[in-house]
Amino acid sequence: MEVEKSEKAEPQQEPLEGTDEKLAAQEEPEESEEAACGRKKRVVPGIVYLGHIPPRFRPLHVRNLLSAYGEVGRVFFQAEDRFVRRKKKAAAATGGKKRSYSKDYTEGWVEFRDKRIAKRVAASLHNTPMGARRRSPFRYDLWNLKYLHRFTWSHLSEHLAFERQVRRQRLRAEVAQAKRETDFYLRSVERGQCFLAADGDPARPDGSWTFTQRPTEQELRARKAARPGNRERARLATAQDQARSNRGLLAKIFGAPPPSESMEGPSLARDS
Repeated sequence: MEVEKSEKAEPQQEPLEGTDEKLAAQEEPEESEEAACGRKKRVVPGIVYLGHIPPRFRPLHVRNLLSAYGEVGRVFFQAEDRFVRRKKKAAAATGGKKRSYSKDYTEGWVEFRDKRIAKRVAASLHNTPMGARRRSPFRYDLWNLKYLHRFTWSHLSEHLAFERQVRRQRLRAEVAQAKRETDFYLRSVERGQCFLAADGDPARPDGSWTFTQRPTEQELRARKAARPGNRERARLATAQDQARSNRGLLAKIFGAPPPSESMEGPSLARDS
């Protein structure tokens, strides 16, 4: 009986070994699926925008301050306009201060290797002091951070290239406008020179610019004197004027009364 039991038990053990092999075969694809899922879960970078950058704040400072919270990738700072920097230099020169202005920045972008860290940093450091130490030059400046959702570094490159192209087009338009104004001025000068040289006298304008003006009193007298009948009258008038002046001078010298106007009245009436 014991031999029969042992013989019966042996075939019962064989299926258990087969089930173990099946379980091991099922566990192997599960592990491979988990490894594949782990490989598929890649780290997505995130970008944080800096809205305020204090003077003398450099990308190296940002990297040193933010690398304590996570791995920092690329950093880009937008330099201030040249016109603003030129105005600062002019204001310092007028104030009598000799100071060398360094290149300052207006805004910046920081890339973190993991977007979850970028979100955490933007949420926790916003409106907090930049410098933790008392002697830090940026202690009284606050972080102005914002996480840019679904924003990649390629978008930033495209945006900067677009702004650069717009700036170039604006400069080209301004240069073309200045060139047109210069050409118009030169053409006007040439036309004016030709206009004056055509008449022969550069100081005299063209006949189209002349206009009639009322004759003055001297011109009227000259015209009357130029007439053939009025020449003798003009001579008599000048002689009478000289006689009157002589009479007055003699009267002043000898103390005689000046000649009365009644005596001069008829002579004037005759002359007229």
